[in-house]
Parts: sequence; structure tokens; C-alpha cells
Amino acid sequence: MTGWQGTVLIAGAGRGPLLHLTRPISFWGGVDPASGRITDPDSDGHGRSIAGTVLAIDRTRGSSSSSAVMLELIHAGSAPAALLLAEPDAILAVGVLAARAMGWPHPPVLRLDTARLAGLADGTPLAVDGGAVVPAP
Repeated sequence: MTGWQGTVLIAGAGRGPLLHLTRPISFWGGVDPASGRITDPDSDGHGRSIAGTVLAIDRTRGSSSSSAVMLELIHAGSAPAALLLAEPDAILAVGVLAARAMGWPHPPVLRLDTARLAGLADGTPLAVDGGAVVPAP
């Protein structure tokens, strides 16, 4: 596998194990901002942590509070290392932009057809830099 090119929504670099969620997730009430643990019982990642992962999400279930949860995740050190979104979520991205504006380290956000990741097992190490998503050593 050589990797893929995504559309950069928020620039940056990050690496971590892949966590691909195929069912919609709500960050508000669905992710514990202190730990990064997915608490949404309808999520296929229920009970797992998003902290330090390359989090690929096919769709989110929106709440205008998603940006606040993402900002809390970043502040707590429990955020994903990178976000790959099949359907961009501007509200979720606002939390990342707020962290960037405050000078905090933040995950890059890319739009990427997550169906391309379907053949990879969760836990596969990936690196995101610029718009590239490649296997990490």
C-alpha cells in the first residue's frame, strides 16, 4: 500500500493506529472528553478510546457542542492524532481551529473517502502529513 491523498481541511501532522468508525457518532454525550473513551452505545467503537488514534469517521451525528467536546479532548491530551472525515463536519472542525488559535497542538483534519481504509484492520499504524495518509513504520 502506498497511501492516499486527502483534502486538507486543517493542516498538520499526526500518527497513530487506525480507528475506523463506520456508524455515525455523536461527540456530545458520545465521547468522554477527559479520557477520549467512546461512550455512545450505538457506536461501533463503543468502549474504545480515540486518544492518539488516526480516527476515520464515515459520518457524525451532529450537535453544535461537538466543537466544545473536541476542544476539551485536545486540552486534556485525549484527542485523536489525526481526523479523517468522509463527510466534513464544520462544527467538529471548529474545536480544532480554536485549539490552533490558542497555540495548542492539534490534530490535522482531512476529508478522505474512508471506504479506502475499509481493507485495513483497526490498529494499523498510519501517518498523516499534509494531505497524505501513509503506512507508518
